[in-house]
Amino acid sequence: MPLLEETTLPQEHPPTLPVVIIGNGPSGICLSYLLSGYKPYLDTGTVHPNPILYRKLQDTKHLPITEQDLEYLSEGLEGRSRNPVAVLFDTLLHPNADFGYEFPPVLQWRRDKQQHIPHLVLGRATPGGAWHAMEGSMLTISLGIWMELPGVNYRDLTNGKRRDVTNDRATPEEISSYYRNYVKLMGLQKNFVDNTYVTSVQKLCRGHEGEGLENGHMEREDGGVVDGGNGGFEGTGVECEDNGGGGALWEVRGYQRVQNDTHVPFSLFAENVVMATGASDSPARLGVEGEELPFVFHSISDLGLAVSRSKLDPNSDPVLIVGAGLSAADAVLCACNSNITVLHVFRKNLDDPDLIFKQLPKTLYPEYHKVYHMMCSQTHTSVAASSAPNRPQTVSIASSVCAKMCSKSQHATSNMAANGGSNLFTDYTSFPEHCVVSFQADKKCLLQGNNTLKAFKISMALVLIGTNPNLFFLKGQGQYLGLDPAKPISCKQNPIDIHPYTFECTKEPGLFAMGPLMGDNFVRFLKGGALGIASCLLKKFKKKGMLISNGGNNFI
Repeated sequence: MPLLEETTLPQEHPPTLPVVIIGNGPSGICLSYLLSGYKPYLDTGTVHPNPILYRKLQDTKHLPITEQDLEYLSEGLEGRSRNPVAVLFDTLLHPNADFGYEFPPVLQWRRDKQQHIPHLVLGRATPGGAWHAMEGSMLTISLGIWMELPGVNYRDLTNGKRRDVTNDRATPEEISSYYRNYVKLMGLQKNFVDNTYVTSVQKLCRGHEGEGLENGHMEREDGGVVDGGNGGFEGTGVECEDNGGGGALWEVRGYQRVQNDTHVPFSLFAENVVMATGASDSPARLGVEGEELPFVFHSISDLGLAVSRSKLDPNSDPVLIVGAGLSAADAVLCACNSNITVLHVFRKNLDDPDLIFKQLPKTLYPEYHKVYHMMCSQTHTSVAASSAPNRPQTVSIASSVCAKMCSKSQHATSNMAANGGSNLFTDYTSFPEHCVVSFQADKKCLLQGNNTLKAFKISMALVLIGTNPNLFFLKGQGQYLGLDPAKPISCKQNPIDIHPYTFECTKEPGLFAMGPLMGDNFVRFLKGGALGIASCLLKKFKKKGMLISNGGNNFI
């Protein structure tokens, strides 16, 4: 991401907003919808298949879900998200979806323009977030209807497109187009500012009346002084707590990229900041020797680029793919479809119940089960047994690695699987319970498994072991917000610690996190974050007696 030296700001007195949302993907779009006066009520013409939940909904059918007790409604519900509000919203939008049913939603949406909370959604591109950058020919993991947002049927915007009865997955191109059109159809454009890069989010603290810095200046966490124009503020960093009277404000700084790639700085004050940035910013790394070498990549798009530019072909040295997730599986499929030899390395045991392939129905995901079948049936040990003279050499850790590298011809022969049917790729070998030790400048790679080392000559390596959020705009990369403040934020290992029903950070009142940042990676469930945050903010502003209007957002 480009950085900016912000020496001048276009406004002397930055405006103060009730809410600023960072990220314009499905999380940010859904929250903007709920903050724009759209309220979910029970559709009295429907019946929810869960009788206990349905009875609760009937008892309060005159109230929107956002004004009800979400903890009470979520009680006893089970689903594939760890967050109770995510499970609640999912079952209201897609009742019994996990059992294969396609029941209609039990919600109806009504708009009350007087319940609009002014807000801005800041995104680096057009609404849709990371979906615009994904490979257009792949299919989504979730069904297309699970990717839809409240109020607009996914099939209505895709011309009712349906690939077959059992497989209604979508391409990223279709999904990104749906999100972009959704914002227009729902009249949310005025809330969105495209091509914006947030470079800093810092907490400012309101002092007692009559106190503060001279001339109404504000002090940021880093000690810098800002002309606020909104009264005295006293900067005390993260130790400052909301005193119950709306005492804390957030300063959001960044720039907007306009024509001719010009960067226009901006600065905003916000009472509440919502982080909806997703988790695709920074690829996870192995942290091994040689990972920065030019033939080691961390994105599947680099593989496609190498193939399209004829830098890889069936005669090339093998491609090493590291990882046991769906991105790694996509890379395997891409390479094998181009008849490129693949060495597939992953730490997990093939029987590990946490392998994503074990959680995907075969009828919906045949291509991924094909990869999993190869992972199990075309391991380095089975290949070695079927072609002993040509198996990759195994050496002790004390042995010289360079003298025992496997040649390209050995790979081409040894990768022929004896039991590989016509539907399998023969030039594929898996290495379960292995890890990469190092990459060398001469494109040699060292693997370790079963207390032995294996060395290979490769053409390129793809490390696809997940991604991490990049919260560089927060103090200390936001690490102090995690469940374990001693570790970096990670969507799986160390998500941001939030209140389960409001999504407010436990360590920072007024700062919210949703989507992958708190552990929900699927669009189907991250919508629950929008429900929880909108409910919290509506109740908060109502309690303060603040006027909620439907005015425009001409702040940047």
